[in-house]
Amino acid sequence: MLKSLSLIALLFSLFAVPAAAQTAPIETPAEYAIIMDYRTGEILFEKNARIPTAPASMSKLMTVAIVFERLKNGSLQLTDEFEVSEKAWREREGSSMWVRVDTTIPVIDLLRGIIVQSGNDACIVVAENISGSEEAFAEHMNRKAREWGLNDSTFANPHGMPDPNQKMSMLDLAKLTRRIISEYGEYYALFAEREFTWEKIRQENRNPLLGYVEGADGLKTGHTEESGYGLAGSAVQNGERRIVVVNGLTSNRERTTESARLIRIAFNDFINKTFYAPGDVVGEADVFKGKSASVPLIARTQVNMLLHRSQIADAKATIVYEGPVAAPIRQNQQIGFVKIETPGGATREFPLSAGQAVRETGIWGKIGLAATKLLAKPANEEAAAAQE
Repeated sequence: MLKSLSLIALLFSLFAVPAAAQTAPIETPAEYAIIMDYRTGEILFEKNARIPTAPASMSKLMTVAIVFERLKNGSLQLTDEFEVSEKAWREREGSSMWVRVDTTIPVIDLLRGIIVQSGNDACIVVAENISGSEEAFAEHMNRKAREWGLNDSTFANPHGMPDPNQKMSMLDLAKLTRRIISEYGEYYALFAEREFTWEKIRQENRNPLLGYVEGADGLKTGHTEESGYGLAGSAVQNGERRIVVVNGLTSNRERTTESARLIRIAFNDFINKTFYAPGDVVGEADVFKGKSASVPLIARTQVNMLLHRSQIADAKATIVYEGPVAAPIRQNQQIGFVKIETPGGATREFPLSAGQAVRETGIWGKIGLAATKLLAKPANEEAAAAQE
């Protein structure tokens, strides 16, 4: 029989779950938004974050990630030089690195041209030299999207200019951001460079968070008439990193102020605490045919919770196990889990183990149990006696 013990009340308000994205009390004028914790990948807040929408230049993060992957596996070097085609040279729509036809450019400078200057022409140079054409590179982007679990993303080009098939969700952009930081950290510092000069044209990094928000060190802005103003950003404060992605804002100024505000909320309004360390007693389980009637249940792993301040008091914990648990029981044997939830929010489960061994009762104990069952009145008989 599945047994559960609800531990609701002030004592167990410490048993919290990372704040449910759909219930965190946050308002934003952004049409699409997400806040993610980098370390755990937990979604702290989301608004239309799973809907594919036009990502504009934020889709350049996919182009950059593919280059980073090749640098990491050794199939590319930062000093390798890519040839500039006439098509890439003529690409003047949108932002540009100002590449020149029939020249070669080192990969490291093309990366700066994409990351700092948001050059559409630099993206074409990369696409043509890696895959032969923009179209072939877009197919490669789509394959990588499936491989990396970016299931709400489709690509038609490497730079993000409007196309019906160029779509990404904010969740996918947050996941891609997390991947870039975790998998390709040796190249991530490029996102924090404040300016880059190419062909004697100096351009500043378009990310407004750099130097404006404490700990901000990336990543990419985006804007087209179709998408509105968007930003995929990240920052580190007090050893913790958060990721914020927004899209559909109405102006550059609104993008700056709103993304900065959401990052401040990400750090100030969410609490990251450890309430139970491995080995701490969480509760107990009933035991059948054991020399002890119960066994303590201990946390097998650290119960670490990230939650919005407003949701701590309403947190709920439920111990769930198949019971009563039959003896013999080994020490550290897994017995159920503690389910942590907030009203209307996400649920997390932490495994529980037996805090001590429980031996099976001897033959006389078994006979005693059988006798107890035999002598007990059936429930309907007890009810009839009560009515006499």
